[in-house]
Amino acid sequence: MIRKAIVPIAGLATRFLPLSKVVPKELWPLADIPSIQYVIKEAKDSGIKEIIFVLRQDNKKILDYLKSCHKTEKLLKEKKRTDILEELKSLEDLCSDLTFSYVLQAKPLGDGHAILQAAKNVRGEAVACMFPDDIFDSEEPVLLQLANIFKTCQKPVIGLRRLPKDKISAYGAVGVEKIANKLYKIKKIVEKPALEDAPSDLAIVGRYILTPEVFDYLKKAKPSKKEEIILAEVFENQMLKEGKVIYGYEFSGEWLEAGDKLKWLKSTIYFSLHHPRYGPQIKEYLKNIRF
Repeated sequence: MIRKAIVPIAGLATRFLPLSKVVPKELWPLADIPSIQYVIKEAKDSGIKEIIFVLRQDNKKILDYLKSCHKTEKLLKEKKRTDILEELKSLEDLCSDLTFSYVLQAKPLGDGHAILQAAKNVRGEAVACMFPDDIFDSEEPVLLQLANIFKTCQKPVIGLRRLPKDKISAYGAVGVEKIANKLYKIKKIVEKPALEDAPSDLAIVGRYILTPEVFDYLKKAKPSKKEEIILAEVFENQMLKEGKVIYGYEFSGEWLEAGDKLKWLKSTIYFSLHHPRYGPQIKEYLKNIRF
């Protein structure tokens, strides 16, 4: 079973400037909760027991968000604000039975470099990796879908989603050999390919199951021209070329993105409209807005 998850959040969030100078993008709300909370819930619902954050030295606000706030709770109890207390309790309940730890990434040297910083906390186990720019609305947690595939194959597993051809150039695309329904053996990875160079319409999404072997390759990976270690390049240029097996799984569920302002706005609208409490009121409100 996969019991640990790495969550890299050490990026500079330049697409969200100037607000990201003071509010880390993982704390930007989608409807009424921040994107990181969706990730934590997905992890917990998938059987994860420990979450390892990869942070910058100057950005540890996520740790503050996850702490209990006893002074505020006491004040709310005195004012009998049970409705707000329930909101705080829901976060506390979510974090119960979970262990949080963190490691630091001194410089933004690529996603592979960020993952590598967590190696000492992983301690030679297979581990999940969850990038919080990708959020899902699915009946079965996406990470659990990948973990179930890993139970059988015991090899790295990458989350995949089929996209229209005209959008694939913004993502990493994979060439594949179909193994079973929604399950593929990955043969090639092309990062942000030109339309004519895309090996398929299957794009890589920010959910992975990584084996200890992946960390061995990350440790010996040579930085790119931009002085970065990129996970997709390690998969393509080292592991696949040496004949290592990597699987891809086309998961079920809605994929929402929060990697730039427009995607974040679209995802905010989605989760607001689907909110069990606020959704009906927002839909009614939209009927009266002139477009």
